[in-house]
Amino acid sequence: MKLNTEKNMEWPTVLDEYEKLVFRMTTPRVMIDNAGCSNGTCIMIDSARKHGILLEAVQVLTDLNLSIKKAYISCDGQWFMDVFHVTDLDGNKLTDKSVISYIKQSLGRTYYASSKSYDGLTALELTGTDRIGLLSEAFAVLSDLQCNVVEAKVWTHNGRIASLIYVKESDTGFPVEDSQKIDRIEVRLRNVLKGDNDIRSANTSVSMAVTHTERRLHQMMYADRDYERKPVIRTSNDAPIVSVMNCLEKGYSVVNIQCKDRTKLLFDLVCTLTDMQYDVFHATANTATDRAYLEFFTRHTDGTPISSDAEKQRVILCLRAAIERRTSEGVRLELSTGDKQGLLANVTRTFRENGLNVTRAEISTTGESALNMFYVTDARGNPADSNIIEAVRQKIGWSDLKVKEFPLINHQKVDTDEPTAGVGGAMLLSLGSIFRRNLYNLGLINSYS
Repeated sequence: MKLNTEKNMEWPTVLDEYEKLVFRMTTPRVMIDNAGCSNGTCIMIDSARKHGILLEAVQVLTDLNLSIKKAYISCDGQWFMDVFHVTDLDGNKLTDKSVISYIKQSLGRTYYASSKSYDGLTALELTGTDRIGLLSEAFAVLSDLQCNVVEAKVWTHNGRIASLIYVKESDTGFPVEDSQKIDRIEVRLRNVLKGDNDIRSANTSVSMAVTHTERRLHQMMYADRDYERKPVIRTSNDAPIVSVMNCLEKGYSVVNIQCKDRTKLLFDLVCTLTDMQYDVFHATANTATDRAYLEFFTRHTDGTPISSDAEKQRVILCLRAAIERRTSEGVRLELSTGDKQGLLANVTRTFRENGLNVTRAEISTTGESALNMFYVTDARGNPADSNIIEAVRQKIGWSDLKVKEFPLINHQKVDTDEPTAGVGGAMLLSLGSIFRRNLYNLGLINSYS
């Protein structure tokens, strides 16, 4: 009895040391070097392998609006080594010590956290058939129901729309928790999404869960099978090239991608592969001028490669969709003004009344200020007429609504039914502004202005 008692007393200590060993083995090790690369900052991560860990690392970097110029991923048994060459969006190295320290801390956690917390808000998920004025109607419903939109992201692709909208009660500032009100929100938004003839495919849901917005948008559009649908707008001659082949002697499926480079490209691709239950064991990503070249050696999470031609085609379609969802046609407009009840409903109604369609949107509020970005085209997907844009600006406010970017337009028409449209570029924001905003959102600083 005495011996057993002593063993029982020693067990928690042994368990504690074991947990410490596991923690040391599984905690990623992060090194950041500015000397070894002439035109970027090198970030190296060593970590134990688990499903989704590559996505978690890429997510940390892209949430900070870093541009990944090159990447090398290699798996040796149960261990991963990731090497990323990154810059800010202006192409500069990372030199701010506080930024470098924050990146190390974020990447060095055993389980990474999202850079943006949506605690205290109610999340609304919407999917359905896109049409002109749809966003205006949705925001009008929320305004009528006394819901204040705090954050939102809207994507459209192949005639479908997916949106994640974070709201709170207008009068109290608290999450929407009343079950009857939640039911009213769902019913009215579903009716908006259905329109006249989209009865079966419209979907709404209300959640209190905290999620990574852009990953969730990929999941929503994937579940909506947007990748199977015919494109509504044919975008120039710059469609992504995706191929899949099996490397039988090594047991991998090899995915090769060539496309136009843009921010968050690697995140979108790794996110899609991860959510389709593929593990990436080795990968390379390189950029040259405005082109990106990527190669992934993957297997199913059960260790098998892609098994059929039908599965290969599905992977190709899904990766193409992942690239295209964030590609924005139209003129980029930025609305910067004081936040107030009904602001988004009024602005998007003005777009609708002037025949402008929103193809992508990012809504954010900080304190009493709203900073919203919209990509708009005309009703048929053509680039919006500059006179219409100016008329809209005059009505909303010259100083509040500004044109940030016109698309690079391929003026050659494909045919009369499917007009062409160009691709909007990336945001040009200074690294300091970007990081101050992100650190403010994390609650690490009191102001980003």
